[in-house]
Amino acid sequence: MPRLFVALRPPPAIREVLFDTMDGVPAARWQDDEQLHLTLRFIGDVDRPVAEDVAAALAAIHTAAPVVALGGVGRFARRGRTEALWAAVTPHDALAHLHRKVDQACVRAGLDPERRAYLPHITLARLPRSLGEERPVEAWLARAASLASAPFALPHLILYHSALGRGGAVYEPIARWPLGTS
Repeated sequence: MPRLFVALRPPPAIREVLFDTMDGVPAARWQDDEQLHLTLRFIGDVDRPVAEDVAAALAAIHTAAPVVALGGVGRFARRGRTEALWAAVTPHDALAHLHRKVDQACVRAGLDPERRAYLPHITLARLPRSLGEERPVEAWLARAASLASAPFALPHLILYHSALGRGGAVYEPIARWPLGTS
């Protein structure tokens, strides 16, 4: 049963900018090059026929490629413990529009609509439950707060397969569709 998600992939120059921020938090599992992406919709485990229906519905999306920029950093925390560090991507309007189109395509393929609020970001690191000390996270957030880039396009919609393993998730693009120009 494939575990799927839909994402956009930042260009190599932007991934290099992101790599420059990835240090200074002990025990953080920093993303590698193949893991850097901007999720539009997590699908999860689906049967192969549903995966094929999702791919067909995604292929029918026609919209302009979003043009965005890096604009700061943040974290996801639960119960006062940081779980992930991420880079913010702005502006949100074009990404929110594409997120809605992807969600509508997934619903047409038989999936439930997305219920969570959409926050465009690129995950940079995941933190273990045993981290304990938050000071390195606070220091990293302060140091990386000025993360910024020139605008860049995200020209392809990508359907990924995610395989979970002991070393973390391995992402494999299984389908890619070009997005139009503005």
